[in-house]
Amino acid sequence: MSHHYQKLVHRRLIILLLLALITLLAFMAELALGPANYSLGAISRALLGQSSDQALNMVLWDIRLPIALTAVLVGASLSIAGLQMQTVLNNPLASPFTLGLSSAASFGAALTIVLGISFLPEQWLVYAVSVNAFLCSMLAAAFIYYFSQRHQASTEMIVLLGTSLVFTFSALTDALQYISPEQAISAVVFWNMGSLARTNWVKLAIVALCFISCFCVFARQSWALTALKLGNNRAKSFGISVASLRLQGILLSSVLAACCVAFVGVIGFVGLIGPHIARLLVGDDQRFLLPASALSGALLLSCASVASKTLVTGQSIPIGIVTAFVGVPLFLILIVRAVKL
Repeated sequence: MSHHYQKLVHRRLIILLLLALITLLAFMAELALGPANYSLGAISRALLGQSSDQALNMVLWDIRLPIALTAVLVGASLSIAGLQMQTVLNNPLASPFTLGLSSAASFGAALTIVLGISFLPEQWLVYAVSVNAFLCSMLAAAFIYYFSQRHQASTEMIVLLGTSLVFTFSALTDALQYISPEQAISAVVFWNMGSLARTNWVKLAIVALCFISCFCVFARQSWALTALKLGNNRAKSFGISVASLRLQGILLSSVLAACCVAFVGVIGFVGLIGPHIARLLVGDDQRFLLPASALSGALLLSCASVASKTLVTGQSIPIGIVTAFVGVPLFLILIVRAVKL
């Protein structure tokens, strides 16, 4: 191993460590700030079980900790999903949002909220909206893959197909809102704005299991995914099954994105911006890019969650609105940077 390569690896490891520390600070700020503010010392003692303040313990363990952990896991999951979609499709604009998976999930949720359509028994109806959103999102992913295989579509055509799905499912959701009563309209609109407040420990455990499983698979395939950036022919020369790798990437990324959107609603730009920030920091080597993308997404959504609670006194802004306001200027900065390069 050359001295230059050792320095490069060392620098990337330091960047990952700094990202992790900043994400931890954002996580602690998420726990400390809200309608009632607490010091980091009080939060730390409560986390360690050393606080006698019953009100703090209840607020922390029943309300803020599930939300803060969900922000970290959902942000990391969406960012990794966006990263692998961009990798296997070789398109910097690919993400769960731009490929129509989020819009499909919105339509699935609207079907339950407006029409009461559900595939679950009565005792599980509390999860009907999430299950319908997940199923519709996965159906959209399956359609994209089937169409691309049937017609040998290029990566550009796949992104265009995803864009058409965005408009199609948005129109279908709007049609459902048009015929729905006022109360259902409010519920659909709120769901489409995205919110971490609807999380709980059960949903958090499902998202965590999905994230850990997919992350481990992607980590094992890090060398092959890095080689894929060199082009299909070069990757095949290394003995990589490009078709199988692309199928695996699209499938797992879709599952990650669908699971997140099903539980917290539509949160845009994290899956698009997170991977680009990570790529600017550590390059295209997936051994470093994968954890950097997870940390970047977690940091973005944690900061957005903090902002959603503190920007307006006494009110919590839907986090999907905050990520849109933050994501648009960041995206423009990345575009300008790319043009200059």
